[in-house]
Amino acid sequence: MAVARLLLGRHFAAGNGAVILVILRLLFGALGAEGASSFSFTNACQHPVWVGALHGASSPPLALSGFYLPPSSTSRLAAPSSGSWSGTFWARTGCAVDSATGRFSCATADCGTGDVACDGRGPAAPVSLVEVTLAAPGSGGQDFYDVSLVDGFNVPVRVAPSGGGGDCLPAACAGDVNAMCPSDLRVVAASGGGSGVIACQSACNAYGTARYCCTGQYGTPAACGPTNYSQVFKSACPAAYSYAYDDASSTFTCSGASSYDVTFCPGT
Repeated sequence: MAVARLLLGRHFAAGNGAVILVILRLLFGALGAEGASSFSFTNACQHPVWVGALHGASSPPLALSGFYLPPSSTSRLAAPSSGSWSGTFWARTGCAVDSATGRFSCATADCGTGDVACDGRGPAAPVSLVEVTLAAPGSGGQDFYDVSLVDGFNVPVRVAPSGGGGDCLPAACAGDVNAMCPSDLRVVAASGGGSGVIACQSACNAYGTARYCCTGQYGTPAACGPTNYSQVFKSACPAAYSYAYDDASSTFTCSGASSYDVTFCPGT
């Protein structure tokens, strides 16, 4: 996850600084005594979505790894009750069961299991991702969260903490990137499956070069800045990751939030 690269530092002067540090630890410890107990998912789109959930390699799976979410509905998943946790959430669109094979698949962000459950598999790009890292309950640590377009875009999405202390601002990509997607990055609905642009690839997905993927000689923040392609994503969604090293304006923190609320097609 992109948030794993962020290193936060706090510097306090001698004397009063030590007292302030103790007070802050006590404050954030109290706010984060329980930690997030749930994730909520709301579909504000005009069409159904199929939510996907993937836990990090060292984190336990949630109760569901995929489920149907009709328009104007909300569903919840319990967060782990102990230990830190990291994972990603996304919306799949244009999903159906093939009458000949019985396999379930989606036009965007399919996880390739042939079923509604993703069972430990991530989405196919392009996809708008919500990334969350929760501090262990009672640790007083900070949660990190973001919306990432590093793997492209399929639907607008927002993630917002409920309660908590610190900045605790929403992270979102509420703009319709599909409407301004460069022609060479567009994913168009297959024949018979609808019409128009259904997703927008990242330049890394489309071309696979080191420059666009921030790999090889471009594998550091200093060497891999924004490109004309990533700036299209950034102009539509200023608070979302537009490329791999877009940390400064795209990573959010909160301490002691009771839940994280994910909304698909949140509007402005």
